[in-house]
Amino acid sequence: MGEGRNLFMLSADYIVGLTDGEGSFTVYLHPPRKIGKYATKHYRVECHYYIKLREDELPVLKEVKKFFNCGNLYLQKEKRPNHRNCYRFEISSYEKIREVVIPFFQKHPLHSVNRKNDFDLFCKIFKIVGNKDRKSLTEEELEKIRKLKLQMHKGVPEIRKANLG
Repeated sequence: MGEGRNLFMLSADYIVGLTDGEGSFTVYLHPPRKIGKYATKHYRVECHYYIKLREDELPVLKEVKKFFNCGNLYLQKEKRPNHRNCYRFEISSYEKIREVVIPFFQKHPLHSVNRKNDFDLFCKIFKIVGNKDRKSLTEEELEKIRKLKLQMHKGVPEIRKANLG
């Protein structure tokens, strides 16, 4: 698809399907930095929503960025053998996660059981982090975040597997 070619107007269903197949809800937990100019006293919790596509699909990601009216595009260079470079559309701003990403996927639910599970866990973690000063998380809250994070990106949970038949 050429760079100058107009894409169709993306729909909410298209975004949901693209996220089901190529998206991710990810949480990063960074320990305090002990030394240096940027030393910190507290853990940092970062919540990210992203969609990753091949380099030649950049026009699609540009349309996704327009659809959400926020986020950033990054070139992700691959060093692994048999992998190609790709582009990543990402939203990591707490404000945009709270005001755009979470409400969108609550209104337009994901279809993939795995991605839906990750989104639900992502929302639980965001609720812990987003409701207070991110620097003042208690050890109990951090432990809860760790446990929730460990459940992400694992495929279909055993309980849901049993319910699927």
